[in-house]
Amino acid sequence: MSMKTKVLAALAAAAGITGIAHAIPTADYVKAAGAGDLYETKASQLVLGSTKDAHVKMVAKMMIADHAKSTAMVKKAAMSSGLHPAPPMLEPKQKAMIAELTAAKGTDRDTAYLKQQKAVHEEALALHSGYAADGSNPALRDAAKKIAPVVQHHIAMLNGSK
Repeated sequence: MSMKTKVLAALAAAAGITGIAHAIPTADYVKAAGAGDLYETKASQLVLGSTKDAHVKMVAKMMIADHAKSTAMVKKAAMSSGLHPAPPMLEPKQKAMIAELTAAKGTDRDTAYLKQQKAVHEEALALHSGYAADGSNPALRDAAKKIAPVVQHHIAMLNGSK
């Protein structure tokens, strides 16, 4: 089993999808992408409202802007394909991460935020890269191809963070 297949299978299992060998179903991709962007926006807004760290502020502002763009791209691609996705909702794991950030204060919140960002961006890269490679919907596959490099940029920038 290739590494990409293993990652996709792990993502599918995490989403409660069974029997997926190569590609996440389109509806699940749209749902996961929306939930990821919603988490990014909420977490970044929370941290932006409290951080004193200039780097963390820059990261949070960039995340808010870039994830708003990716949400719009996925929504537009879905709608152009005749899909009508439900508004994004946070997954339980994402709700727990927001709760962790809410409970943390000061530099502890900044540290938790950056750590969470590193983890969720690795997951997002697997999601978008996987759908870009094997997704069944051409418009969404094109959107995923455009989103994946932005996520890679975020990872590179985050790996330079504290």
